[in-house]
Amino acid sequence: MPLARFLFREIDGIGRRAIEIASYTLQVLQMVYLSVRAAIYDQAQGLRTVFSVVSAQIYFTGWQAMPLVTMLALATGGIVILQSSAQLSLLGSAEMVGNLMVVIIVRELGPLVTALIVIARSGTAVASEIGNMRVNREIEALEAMGINPLSYIVFPRIVGGVISVLCLAFYFCAIALLGGFLVTRFINDMPFAFYADSLANAFTAADVGLFLAKNGFSGVIIFIIACYQGLLVQQSAHEVPQVTTKAVVNSIIYVTTFNLGMTTLFYLNQLMALGIL
Repeated sequence: MPLARFLFREIDGIGRRAIEIASYTLQVLQMVYLSVRAAIYDQAQGLRTVFSVVSAQIYFTGWQAMPLVTMLALATGGIVILQSSAQLSLLGSAEMVGNLMVVIIVRELGPLVTALIVIARSGTAVASEIGNMRVNREIEALEAMGINPLSYIVFPRIVGGVISVLCLAFYFCAIALLGGFLVTRFINDMPFAFYADSLANAFTAADVGLFLAKNGFSGVIIFIIACYQGLLVQQSAHEVPQVTTKAVVNSIIYVTTFNLGMTTLFYLNQLMALGIL
């Protein structure tokens, strides 16, 4: 009997946790819909004002993050190219280096590392900013002026965030693939023409689709969760650090899970195309 009670408690706990996750996900998705709907139907703030907010978000999230992205991309690309080319040379298959770089950098590391950088920089900033706006009753002031906070605060940050994540991920992959080669050029005697031809042969339309899907949806996930958590602040400024921490944790969990799911679907589709499944 004690064992049965323990098992039932564990099952109940798992069930409650699953319901909480499903409810949280539905609420976040509902905010995406309401934000897009508000941006289309509510024009009280004007398109120019929305564009200025989008531009400011792109500047902070995209442009100001480029030095950090450059450094990490160079380090990542250099290490991956050095290790992969060295191992493939031992196996006598150096022409496969392009395939490995596309798989590791473009499909996996590029989207994931970019998302983590954006979460650490912009996700925290957006959640704390909106939380402080709630505490200072700035959102109530917007509502009193007839401006929908979802169309003025949430929607522009989602749009700016998605554009920034896509551009940063592309920049990360470009620097990792090209700059990383230059970093290892002094150590590894690999001709650039051979490397470029290997990369060109490795890229497919499916890689482009996977890249856009991962980074586009990661941008939506990061900024909608940050905005949602910021709007949960009620009265006290002590709530702001708490919702900011939760925004970071939830964003990492959702982005990682989404990337894992997309990768799984991608390779299952590849196996089905080859007739293995």
